[in-house]
Order: sequence, then C-alpha cells, then structure tokens
Amino acid sequence: MEGRAARVWLGLGVAGAVLALCCGAGVISFGGLFLTSYQALNEQAHRAVGDYLDAEIAGDFEEAYELRCARDRRSESLPEFRDRVSSLPRIESYELSDVEITQAGNVRVPAVVNYEDGRQERLLVPLAQDETTGELEVCGWRR
Repeated sequence: MEGRAARVWLGLGVAGAVLALCCGAGVISFGGLFLTSYQALNEQAHRAVGDYLDAEIAGDFEEAYELRCARDRRSESLPEFRDRVSSLPRIESYELSDVEITQAGNVRVPAVVNYEDGRQERLLVPLAQDETTGELEVCGWRR
C-alpha cells in the first residue's frame, strides 16, 4: 500500500504532460498549416492580379481580357473591354499588398497603382476561383 498514492499521482502527472504536449503539437501544426495555406493563397492571388496588370501595362488587352473571370467576359465583349480600358489613364506601375479575405469569404488584393500622369490610387482587386481550373481570376473589377 505504501507509495501507491504517489505512483497514481506520478502516473496522472505523466499522462497530463503527454496530453499537454500532444495538444500543443496539434495547435502548432494547425497554425503552421493555416500559415502555409494563407501564403499559398497570397502567392496565387498576387500572380493573378500581377499578370492582369502586367498585360494592361503592356497594352495586351486580349491577354488582360482572358485573365478575367468568365462572368466578366460574358458581361463585356473584347472590343468593349479594349475600348473602355484604352480610354482610361495608363497604368505605369503597381504594388500589391497581402490578400484580404472578407467576412463573406471573398478574396481581394489591395493594390497601389501609379498612372503615367503621376496620379496614384489605392484599389481593391476582387478575385474569384475558376471552377474548371481552380485558379484565381480577376472578377468584378472595373476601373
């Protein structure tokens, strides 16, 4: 009988320590998974917006048009898009910030756009996921 209580408490202490270690490792793993997923989303969003803005800067309106989502392409023909965008001030450069995810689950990328006339504007570029490829596309943005 002697020492039995001490062994019980020692066993409970070791079990508690193992449980705390496992829970802590799970929390850290989940945090790492979330961070990695966010970084991947941010990278894909930057690529989508960057490719679109680069095409606009280069004057390649066909490429810019194709980088928009299907809904946007259905609502505006290529000639309409070309006429509208070519009438706007030309973008000279841009800087993208980290992706934002709204409470509704929408993804958008903040961008600071510098125009050839010297103006600067802060824009939020909305993105949507292409249902066939899974890639992000500029969707719902008109400047």
